[in-house]
Amino acid sequence: MVREVYNYYFSRDKDLAKKLRNILGFTPKNLSLFKLAFYHKSMNDQKTQNNQHNERLEYLGDSILSTIVAEYLFKKYPVQAEGFLTKMRSKIVMRKTLNDLASEMGLDIILSNYSQGKLSKSMMGNAFEAMIGAIYLEKGFEDTRDYVINDILLKHLNIHALEVQDDNFKSQLLEWGQKNNVGVDYKLLAKYKQDKRDRFKVAVLIDGDEVARADDFNKKSAEQTASQLALKRLKISNGSMPEL
Repeated sequence: MVREVYNYYFSRDKDLAKKLRNILGFTPKNLSLFKLAFYHKSMNDQKTQNNQHNERLEYLGDSILSTIVAEYLFKKYPVQAEGFLTKMRSKIVMRKTLNDLASEMGLDIILSNYSQGKLSKSMMGNAFEAMIGAIYLEKGFEDTRDYVINDILLKHLNIHALEVQDDNFKSQLLEWGQKNNVGVDYKLLAKYKQDKRDRFKVAVLIDGDEVARADDFNKKSAEQTASQLALKRLKISNGSMPEL
């Protein structure tokens, strides 16, 4: 309790502590851990400790979030088959959903304090996963699970709308390939720097032939965009472009 009070009232990062309390419902003890969750690797190296960034926390948060969502769906849909549960989990943890959740929760306000250049939605999704990793390290699995379910899934996500929504274009394309015995592959064409950040150019190959390509600051987002372009060009789908 003493550490939380200090962080909230006296720490040099007390503004961050107050913003986090509004989002999390508690004041973190290890404030530096949560601060790190909002450092993208494109940040000024002089601002970070030992040139650290949030990728390790993002990796941890991604795994924790996937496990929590899988358990939640398993209990919520006791008679649904594995395929349905897998698709629902994919819809929840996909990059666009996490970007939207982060924006709705106000993580962009915190992230803008530690970013240089234009703030992309993929950076918000990354920070969201890193924040989940930080919560897990501070609070443990059970408290993290309660927070994700009660304060994120139930408060910010329309789970019933997701049941009929299908904007996972990569999944659609892969399913089409399986049904039609057609090979669908993804090839990383280039990885380059833009605004001090990694940017990925990805191509979709159908039986070895390129049919579409796209680039984005997040590899998964680039694959999604390239997949949708491929679906349109193959006249498999006419969905609208995803918001990245």
